[in-house]
Amino acid sequence: MAQKRNRMDSKRISCSICLDPLKDPVTIPCGHSYCMNCIKDFWDGKHQRRIHSCPQCRKEFIPRPGLEKNFMLAELVEDLKKTGLQAAAADHCYAGPEDVACDVCTGRKRKAVKSCLVCLASYCKNHLQPHYDVSGLKKHKLVNPSKNLQENICSRHDEVMKIFCRTDQQCICYLCTMDEHKGHETVPAAAERAEKQKKLQESQQQIHQRIQDREKDVKLLQQEVEAINVSADKAVEDSEKIFTELIHLLQKRSSEVKQQIRSQQETEVSRVKDVRKKLEQEITELKRKDAKLEQLSHTEDHNQFLLNYPSLPTLRESTHSSRVNIRPLRHFEDVAAAVAELRDKLQDVLRDTWTNIKLKITEVDVLLSEPDREPKTRDEFLKYSAEITLDPNTAHKNLLLSNGNRKATRVKQNQFYQFYPDHPGRFTGFWFQVLSKESLTGRCYWEVEWREGGVYVAVSYKNISRAGESAECKFGFNDKSWSLRCDTKSYTFYHSNIGTPVPGPFSSRIGVYLDHRAGILSFYSISGTMTLLHRVQTRFTQPLHAGIYVFDRSCSEIVDLNIQQ
Repeated sequence: MAQKRNRMDSKRISCSICLDPLKDPVTIPCGHSYCMNCIKDFWDGKHQRRIHSCPQCRKEFIPRPGLEKNFMLAELVEDLKKTGLQAAAADHCYAGPEDVACDVCTGRKRKAVKSCLVCLASYCKNHLQPHYDVSGLKKHKLVNPSKNLQENICSRHDEVMKIFCRTDQQCICYLCTMDEHKGHETVPAAAERAEKQKKLQESQQQIHQRIQDREKDVKLLQQEVEAINVSADKAVEDSEKIFTELIHLLQKRSSEVKQQIRSQQETEVSRVKDVRKKLEQEITELKRKDAKLEQLSHTEDHNQFLLNYPSLPTLRESTHSSRVNIRPLRHFEDVAAAVAELRDKLQDVLRDTWTNIKLKITEVDVLLSEPDREPKTRDEFLKYSAEITLDPNTAHKNLLLSNGNRKATRVKQNQFYQFYPDHPGRFTGFWFQVLSKESLTGRCYWEVEWREGGVYVAVSYKNISRAGESAECKFGFNDKSWSLRCDTKSYTFYHSNIGTPVPGPFSSRIGVYLDHRAGILSFYSISGTMTLLHRVQTRFTQPLHAGIYVFDRSCSEIVDLNIQQ
């Protein structure tokens, strides 16, 4: 009962943050108590801003309360430490159902802190002490407490198994070597463990490397999924826009044809009605004259007939022919035929272009089963030669561009100052670099020739950083660019700020081959023959630009491959 009460008292005077008995206890305004350092650390943590709250009731305090030691609580803690806490702490030393018990303890057994592979026994802290004090026991192998020590005993000879039989691939004791394992290849178990441990580490390294490779592949595939989705969404949006424009164009042409038909209809009907009106007026006049003539013809008085005859109106010649001639037209039937002809032509065009559209859609194949064959000879590389010029808007102000913006020369301002206006795309700081104006996709090949000090021959995404002096701006020292450093003594390849020495014959001309879709970037030494210096296999997610970094007292030029070399 007293033990139970001590546990309850221990719980009451424990800090809810560290779960240990209170140290320098303080009580905050809400009434809860904590170790002074615990509540300070809690309130100083990153998750706490200007609002300070109680870890238990979450009541918030503004401003932060001052902390004063609770002396009454501190005295209570000290009293309990002297009485019940010692008994409570002792309870934790005894072995429970899941613990390894000390083999030496009698009565209630304590927890084992170590097991001895020589004694094949487990010991608590007190009974383990001889293994630290007695010289003979100091050589024993101690391990973390284990319940499986009996598995180290030979079931046949009841001896410790310290030998490994390579023939049967099992642990044995020394008596087994004279019995059923006689003549077998045996070694000490420790030696076999060391050898297998080495192989295990090698296997782990291979697994870790493969995990890294697969994680990188997964990341690339995720990026590719996002790129595919963005590209597909944009293609759908652009296609819908174009088809909408086509529909609007057809609707506009339909409206124009309808308007022209109605206008022509109105004109022709008006003309016909005008002629018909004139004919009807002529008919009325003729009927009136006919009535007068009819009346005069029935006059019986000869003198009256002759007297009125001269007053009869004369019959004028008709302005219209005796018949109305209608041209043999089908009125507007031919218009429908012409529109039908347009429809048939559009269907033919759509059928032909639709085949091309479907071909472009099916050409989208982001996973390369096998890269296309790379060129082998210089003539084959020259088939992919690209026209490349350097962009003045990206050139550092200490680079003089010349020769049609293909040559870059490093100059000092006090020797020559090439004025370039400020531009957000210009490289600044220590990086005397320039990018090409052209973006590079598909298969491209170009050559860079340099003189004097040296050069970085590079490719880079357009969104590489430009301003400042950090490595994020320098070719090859970030994840947005790849570069080959060339000087008179050596080559070094750089990417993501990692340098890789590159062996190869010295040459002042470097060939660069890019297969953007296949993710291949290769550098070649050009001196009579082409020698591969370094090849990169990666995944390019954006169009690339050629780049040049020029050393001091040096110049570099993009070779015009259209001129016979």
